[in-house]
Amino acid sequence: MHRTLIVPTAQQSSATELPYPDEYFDAVFTDPPYYDNINYSALSDFFYVWLKRSLGDIFPELFTTYLTPKSKEAIANPSRAESAEEARKFFEDMLKKAFKEIARVLKPNGMAIIVYTHKSTSGWETLINSLLEADLVPIASWPIHTEMKSRLLAKGNAALASSIYFVCRKLKRVETGWFSEVKEEIKKYLQDRLEQLWKEGISGADFFISAIGSAIVVFGKYREIKDFQGNRITSVKLLEYVREVVTDYAVRQILHNGIAEELSPLTRFYILWRWSYAEARVHFDDARKLAQSTGVDIEKELGRGFIKKEQEYVKVLGPQDRKLEDLEDSQELIDILHKSLLLWKTGMKEEMKKLLASSGWGTKESFYRTAQAISETLPKESQEKKLLEGFLSGKDRLISEVKNTGQRGLF
Repeated sequence: MHRTLIVPTAQQSSATELPYPDEYFDAVFTDPPYYDNINYSALSDFFYVWLKRSLGDIFPELFTTYLTPKSKEAIANPSRAESAEEARKFFEDMLKKAFKEIARVLKPNGMAIIVYTHKSTSGWETLINSLLEADLVPIASWPIHTEMKSRLLAKGNAALASSIYFVCRKLKRVETGWFSEVKEEIKKYLQDRLEQLWKEGISGADFFISAIGSAIVVFGKYREIKDFQGNRITSVKLLEYVREVVTDYAVRQILHNGIAEELSPLTRFYILWRWSYAEARVHFDDARKLAQSTGVDIEKELGRGFIKKEQEYVKVLGPQDRKLEDLEDSQELIDILHKSLLLWKTGMKEEMKKLLASSGWGTKESFYRTAQAISETLPKESQEKKLLEGFLSGKDRLISEVKNTGQRGLF
């Protein structure tokens, strides 16, 4: 049996100027940079200086510069541009050029595997637009657990644990899709996909990102999507719809039953935030988009309750971060729950029962199911989780006492 020995070769070149002819490769695999997440060239300098000393004579063509080359690095680094906006634009332009080069060197029936993860939806908008402009159409996407929870980047931030692997092909795309029809396609496709992701244990922010990856498979096959007035629908608008579908599904799953309809938008937002980000802070734009998907205008809520802004980040306060006097007049479920937890914590049990009776929440199953759902989303070391578990441990007896308190108040 005759065997052909294939000798692999490695070559250094720019991803935006590949030194290969058109339609040359059967497959291309790449894991592009993610905006400003990591400055790879600066990080590489530490190793470069030592490699240059030990290997510079053997591979002189790789060590001609004093430090690693940086001018063409595809990254959003404001220190190399006139502004943060210019740095962002530079990265996006480089990403588009790289994807177009991949499409150029890929055979007509070839496949491109692209790994991407970014918790910002603006990052996903760029990826989607860049892929589709290059006519690289995702035909499948899979979340794969790749990141360590203990890494420094994850401390106190809403860092992702999964990367999305896109399988793309050079396909002829449908010229026009109609928004109302595409929305139905997305909803139908996501119903099965979300069920699968849930069963696989994908949760929180990873669940949203995985759903976005799945949705691209649907709307990516259209070159342009319009409404019936002829207006072009952007990827931003499409992602807003995807978030609405995913939010509705996630809230129902978190609550384990059909009480989602009984909850206000603000309560739904709180539950979804705890499930998505636990107690981490999140960039304002992503917090705004999550709030929007539940029907909450986050800008109106800032400073009025549990939503706090810290520079460009947003944090959702737990009961331990709030004061009783700030919760006096609210009848919102979450505020009543937080106030009850604070009264329980300080031993003011009679005041807690009166609050639960007068608000009407103390005898409603939806109130306790919401508390239980929030508890289940939080890590074991969470102070809020410990308060919730303690409060819920005597739930049946508490409901009975609240009913008696309410009846006494009638006479």
